[in-house]
Amino acid sequence: MKILFSHSYYLALDPKQSIQSKPYPPLATLYAASYIREQGHDIALFDTNFAKAADDIITSLTNFQPEVLVLYDDGFNYLTKMCLTNMRKATFEVIKIAKAQGIFVVISSSDSSDHYTEYLKKGADIVILGEGEESLKAVIDAKVNHNDFDKIEGIVYLEPEGVKKNGPRKVQKELDQFPFPAWDLIQIEDYKNAWKKHGYFSINIATTRGCPYKCNWCAKPIYGNRYNSHSPAYIVSLIQHMQNLFEFDHIWFCDDIFGLKPNWTQEFNQLLRDNDIKILYKIQSRADLLLKDDTLLALDQSGCDEVWIGAESGSQKILDAMDKGTQVEQIVDATKKMKENNIKPCFFLQFGYLGEEWEDIQQTLNMVSNLMPHDIGVSVSYPLPGTPFYDMVKNELKDKANWTDSDELLIMYKSTYRAKFYKYLHRYIHHNFRSNQARQSLKNGFKPHQVLRFMYHGTKAQIGSILVKYNMKNVEA
Repeated sequence: MKILFSHSYYLALDPKQSIQSKPYPPLATLYAASYIREQGHDIALFDTNFAKAADDIITSLTNFQPEVLVLYDDGFNYLTKMCLTNMRKATFEVIKIAKAQGIFVVISSSDSSDHYTEYLKKGADIVILGEGEESLKAVIDAKVNHNDFDKIEGIVYLEPEGVKKNGPRKVQKELDQFPFPAWDLIQIEDYKNAWKKHGYFSINIATTRGCPYKCNWCAKPIYGNRYNSHSPAYIVSLIQHMQNLFEFDHIWFCDDIFGLKPNWTQEFNQLLRDNDIKILYKIQSRADLLLKDDTLLALDQSGCDEVWIGAESGSQKILDAMDKGTQVEQIVDATKKMKENNIKPCFFLQFGYLGEEWEDIQQTLNMVSNLMPHDIGVSVSYPLPGTPFYDMVKNELKDKANWTDSDELLIMYKSTYRAKFYKYLHRYIHHNFRSNQARQSLKNGFKPHQVLRFMYHGTKAQIGSILVKYNMKNVEA
């Protein structure tokens, strides 16, 4: 069959990410496309990352003339897990366009998993729930053989009598069975050009699927509360394969938790060294995991530059309320040890959780000021279906239950303070953090223009305009 793959994330509809200009290819989409192509089907891709609007897909539909359109989101990217309404509206429009041409539409995404009835009513023929490759293969096989869908696990569809939800599909534990992502379908130069302003090009790789921890606000609609891993050998071979296809400077290992499996990081480090492969990369992990054995040493030796941890709060009361399973002391110890091992510690912070008072906020601000991580990401608590946190506040969610874009950061339930307070807090903590970084950098001997470049992550022209504004024309820009 002729099958056009696409996904539901548009940079143009997410102003903050568009300005930041650090896009990553839709990795899960490329895995699914590669897997289905391996079955002998004719595959093409319409990458919505650089599309301006939903109707941009019309050209691909006209030229390729697919029998099936698969909207398969990148479940490894946190932006798709946010279920933004801008993306939902665009996807509904794509479904409408495809159905007008008589095309069979299959969708797999976090948002469609949460709202499958809405997607079916908008015209989607099949919604895949959970890990999607094998369910998608079964759907395509049924189409080819003109079979019914009633025995296919992991899907939802409409029947004359209403919505039919089949039983769940078992997760795939042997991840190495999947072929490498179909990187050839991506216009890689578009991504390289987007990254040029940063002076390097980063690409994404996933070594695992799922997360076994039970933070009660964390949604896991695709890969669930489990943890399965590719072997270190598979990932090293994948890196070599990608290096042969195109040049890149940096890797984002986009796992929820990197290297949780015992000795995985150590074996990965050894294989890289055995094959004389040098990479620079960042990961996401937990403070408690980083304190185990020689993990940080192996990360440093293998090229890890940044580690983002879900610090969330400097208040133990809030961490416990979130079922986070970590201690503030572990955040402190892990941060110090990362710095000792030449790794940049970075914090995800979250404000507005139920029961958070000013004292708890102050403890978080103090933690950041005292530990001075390399970078921070600040958000507010966001209730998504399928989480205990959502169940706690769902009766307070009225007409609005999702953010429009990734910068909205709106408190949608009754919290200690009003929504506007958290907007001001978000600005304040970033301003305070960057100011402290600047003071520290000047103490360490950095020149003013270097500090500005570091603070604002700007181009030479942008930094030059700042220097002029503050009467620093003679400083090298």
